[in-house]
Amino acid sequence: MLKVSSKFSLIALTLLLSPFAQANNFSYNYFEVRGGFGPQTIGGEFSMLLMENAHFVGRVDTSFENDWDAAAGVGFNGPIGSFADIYGQILIHHVNFVDSSSSDSAFQPEFNIGGRVWMTNQIELTGRIGLHKERSVFHAGLNFHSTEALSLFAGARNDGVYGPQFSIAARFNY
Repeated sequence: MLKVSSKFSLIALTLLLSPFAQANNFSYNYFEVRGGFGPQTIGGEFSMLLMENAHFVGRVDTSFENDWDAAAGVGFNGPIGSFADIYGQILIHHVNFVDSSSSDSAFQPEFNIGGRVWMTNQIELTGRIGLHKERSVFHAGLNFHSTEALSLFAGARNDGVYGPQFSIAARFNY
């Protein structure tokens, strides 16, 4: 019962905060290519604004062993000052597991909430926490914005399927 009330509280908070946000400090229109280490994975992510404070997101990760974690959903985003944004996502994952005994795939929900903060004019601190099915997920790191269109990421993540790993990424804003 506690898990249900916690999830309901997070969703209610998300819906209550969204109408008060009116602009964004960060771009939510991007395509990202990433690699993870420990275990080794490769993946991509796509985000597109649907309206000023809502976006569509899709992502896929794999370790090239006939497995994948594909997710799609919607998110909210909005400012909490001149240099910071809060954002969250509600995703549905399709996960294809491959182990030594059998193959299996499943649809799984995820809810996450996070923030992005400008540390300098080119360095962004980002982080998010959430739940993927019954597992906790996190993402934390730094984005270096070399130009308006390109940023490079380094950090740690656990998206619930491949476990904790270090990752690097290149993000292309459009």
